[in-house]
Amino acid sequence: MKPIRKALIAGLFMLLVCSDVYADEYADTKKMFEGAGIANLFDSAYGYALFPTIGKAGAFLVGGAYGEGRVFEQGKYIGNTKMMQATVGFQLGGAGFSQVVFFQDKRALTEFTNGNFEFGAEAQATAITAAAGASANTAGSSATASGGKNNASTAGGGYNKGMATYTITKGGLMYEVSIGGQKFSFTKL
Repeated sequence: MKPIRKALIAGLFMLLVCSDVYADEYADTKKMFEGAGIANLFDSAYGYALFPTIGKAGAFLVGGAYGEGRVFEQGKYIGNTKMMQATVGFQLGGAGFSQVVFFQDKRALTEFTNGNFEFGAEAQATAITAAAGASANTAGSSATASGGKNNASTAGGGYNKGMATYTITKGGLMYEVSIGGQKFSFTKL
C-alpha cells in the first residue's frame, strides 16, 4: 500500500510542478507583449486570446501554421483556442511566433468564441519588432523579422472590426509570397 501512496504523491507533485511551468508560459508571453508597449490593451480590451507559440512552415507551394492558446474575458481565463492556417503560394522555411488577439467589446469576443472563427486573407496583424513600421499579414503574405522577445517594440496597430492582432517573431527564417487565412476554434472551460 505504501508504494502506491508514494507513487500517487509523486504523480500529484509532478502534475503541480508541470502545471506551474505551463502557466508560466502564458504569463511570460503576456509580459513579453506588455514590455513591447501594448500593456494598456490588456487592461482596456474586453478580452484577448494569447498564443505563446505558433509554429509555421512551408515548402514550395504549400505551408501551414498551428498553435494553441487561452482565451480571457475581462482578465478571467474562460477557455482554450487553437489556430490553424493553410497557405498556398511560394514559401520556404519555418518560423515560430507568439500572437495575441484583443477583443474590443463583448460582441467581438462572442463572435470569436461562437464556434469556428476565421480571419480572411485580408486581415492584418501588427508585427511587434525592433524595426519601426514593420507589419505582417495574418495570411502570411509578407516575411517577418523581430529583434527578439527582449527588445521588441510596437509598430502601428489598432482595432479592426473590434479585434486587434499582434505578433512577435520568436525565431526562424521564412520567405513567402502566399495567401491563406487563420482559422480558430474555441473550447469553453
